[in-house]
Amino acid sequence: MKTYKPTSKSRRQMTNVNYAEILTKSSPVKSLTHGFRRSVGRNSQGRITMRHKGGGHKRLYREVDFLYDKKDIPAKITSIEYDPNRSAFIGLAVYKDGEKRYVVLPKSVKAGDSFIVSEKAPLTSANRLPLRNIPVGTFVYNIEIKPRGGAKIGRSAGIFAQVVANADGYTNLKMPSTEIRKINEECWASIGTVSNEEHHLENYGKAGRSRWKGIRPTVRGTAMNPVDHPYGGGEGRQGRGTKRPKTMWGKVTGGRKTRGPKKYSNIFIVSRRKTGKNK
Repeated sequence: MKTYKPTSKSRRQMTNVNYAEILTKSSPVKSLTHGFRRSVGRNSQGRITMRHKGGGHKRLYREVDFLYDKKDIPAKITSIEYDPNRSAFIGLAVYKDGEKRYVVLPKSVKAGDSFIVSEKAPLTSANRLPLRNIPVGTFVYNIEIKPRGGAKIGRSAGIFAQVVANADGYTNLKMPSTEIRKINEECWASIGTVSNEEHHLENYGKAGRSRWKGIRPTVRGTAMNPVDHPYGGGEGRQGRGTKRPKTMWGKVTGGRKTRGPKKYSNIFIVSRRKTGKNK
């Protein structure tokens, strides 16, 4: 991590990933980028479904390959680049037939290394193969949920899932959340751990950096008026006043299970994630 001399109050606490030592290129490939409009916490109807999002620096979207449909063709990582739309580093993969694609990189891969997507690929970092061919104990990322559906699980910085069993056409994976779930053994996954594992140690240092990232201020419910939040109102500092913690819309947030009892994937969960003191 990169630290700074305390030339100001914000600089004193500020830490950052030392990009100069890791990244090999500052500008992306133009053919693999395009402009886009961020959702900033709004759904398809324009209603806010996640608060405290909006503004921030304009971003260019990098087309990252999560489908990995070029099989048995070796690819070489020619550069390691920053992507403002995700926490992990991305790399420019140049396949032997000349095609270029961006891929999410594992932490041990450097510029000049190669990988391959194949059923008979060796068990080395960044190689991709079906779960049925991956032995127990292996760390994987970029995991499919359905065959040929593209990578959906294990894409954030420093994340990995671990193969714990192979049986009856399914592979049991231990997720970063400690949940153990079954996934069809025909699904594909990449070997290794996602890059930029120091991302969670970053300290923005000042409110301005949060605004650059598109994170807006959070106001405590107890500081609001009664019309705005269940915790609002009262003279001086008041307690919560409700039996259970709630959102500003009155929805219970603590102690209530939010997973639907008829969710399609319930049958695939072997062990629920540990929460609270059990973690």
